[in-house]
Amino acid sequence: MTDTENRIALGYRSPQVCSVVGISYRQLDYWDRTGLLGPSLQEASGSGTQRLYTFQDIVTLRVVKRLKDAGTSLHKIRQAFDQLEAEVGEDWREQDITLLSDGTTIYAATSPEEVVDLLQKGQGVFGIAVRPVHDEVWGEIHRLYPDQIEPETDSADAKEATGS
Repeated sequence: MTDTENRIALGYRSPQVCSVVGISYRQLDYWDRTGLLGPSLQEASGSGTQRLYTFQDIVTLRVVKRLKDAGTSLHKIRQAFDQLEAEVGEDWREQDITLLSDGTTIYAATSPEEVVDLLQKGQGVFGIAVRPVHDEVWGEIHRLYPDQIEPETDSADAKEATGS
């Protein structure tokens, strides 16, 4: 199993998700109840049960938080995510995509040229590179919960770690 497959297969409880994403439990619960993003592995089904989120859920939640911090409405975030999945597929969180927002509109850029083009049109935008968020979430989870998972590394990861 690869490092990414390990991250995706592991479930994270709500307190862990809130800690990694930087939101309150109340916010997480609201986003679930309103259908923005619920847990992919296990929904709460009554007293004593816990929601279990995937790594990809956490990446998505962190992107949502950053877009909200930039002033983007949840309605527009929902629309953007639906469009991303329609155009790029469900694995958009692992792509080299940068999301740009001026608080009103959300743009997806897949190359630096697209970002430059948007800025030349005179629009001030806020950018979120999704792949670094993916990597940040993994680093934060590993820092906060080092004993929870021992990732496997592939040869590329091993070369990068050793500087070869």
